[in-house]
Amino acid sequence: MHTHSLPEPDFRHDQGAKTGILLINLGTPDAPTAKAVKPYLKQFLSDPRVVEIPRLLWWPILNGIILNTRPKKSAEKYAAIWTSEGSPLLVHTQKQSKLLKGLLGERGHKHLVVDYAMRYGKPSVEKVICQMREAGVDRLLVVPLYPQYAASSSGTALDAVFTTLLKLRNMPEVRTVRHFHDHPGYIAALAARVSGFWLQNGRPDKLVMSFHGVPKATLNKGDPYHCECLKTGRLLAESLKLKPEDYVVTFQSRFGRAEWLQPYTAPTLQALGKAHTARVDVVCPGFVGDCLETLEEIAMEGKEDFLTAGGGEYRYIECLNESPVWIAALAEIIGDNLHGWERNDDLTLNLRTNMAKKLGAAQ
Repeated sequence: MHTHSLPEPDFRHDQGAKTGILLINLGTPDAPTAKAVKPYLKQFLSDPRVVEIPRLLWWPILNGIILNTRPKKSAEKYAAIWTSEGSPLLVHTQKQSKLLKGLLGERGHKHLVVDYAMRYGKPSVEKVICQMREAGVDRLLVVPLYPQYAASSSGTALDAVFTTLLKLRNMPEVRTVRHFHDHPGYIAALAARVSGFWLQNGRPDKLVMSFHGVPKATLNKGDPYHCECLKTGRLLAESLKLKPEDYVVTFQSRFGRAEWLQPYTAPTLQALGKAHTARVDVVCPGFVGDCLETLEEIAMEGKEDFLTAGGGEYRYIECLNESPVWIAALAEIIGDNLHGWERNDDLTLNLRTNMAKKLGAAQ
């Protein structure tokens, strides 16, 4: 790897040091077309954190089969949820970033540089970090937008950050948020979302909490994801005052033949349908913004699975998205991780400017 390959921004005495907040989400293709989906899928499925099959075995499958068949199918699914504003995941991440910056500003953090990047697709982590460095950021707080830590989500997002830092000569000071699966603000935001939905629509017979799935082997290798999902589910259930029989935690998006975390979402919905359950509500606590997996896989495919099997009423509860309670919780999570960095940037800037003036006068 080439170190120090990224150019350093010019040093300016009139630009004070700043703290940056970098939100990182999964990513999205540029358009709901096979042509746009293919490079996105290739980047995603080439990540050894995402697919842990040895390269020698995986490469022929990926390049010979998957990338020649899956982009068209995936593009059709993206087209079903694409909006006039663009990809839902990108739109929600953009809005969350903007609202977060506004709220932090109201709370006195006016000098924070808040931005977002995507692990796969655009804008890239490297590009955004370089932009933040140009803006004078020398302290960087990285916040992967995954409440539960998994090597294939939070881990690879941090990989992208550290890979970029390897290319910098003058590295910023860095902190990372590993997870927030049990943060009181996050749990309260989830509970507010669900209880608000129930206030308007009544309660279901069963609440399904569907999390993104990962291979079971990752649990055996030491990944804490499964335990953190179960803890989120338990805390949310307690906040909603649910009994154990009122809800079930499941895992979606299984890929390949290996065993993944169970119970699986689709078979669970089918079983509830076969049992002629009158009403099922589904929420996806592991996603802070609606995306392909929530809007197409759960809201559409999940509904079909349940109704076709004989179920009654099916309702999908949208993600946290731009919920004020969630933006406030995100600001709280960030505030918890800024201790010691809350120096007066105005004072720093004034000191630098005065020093520059003195140096100029001396010359």
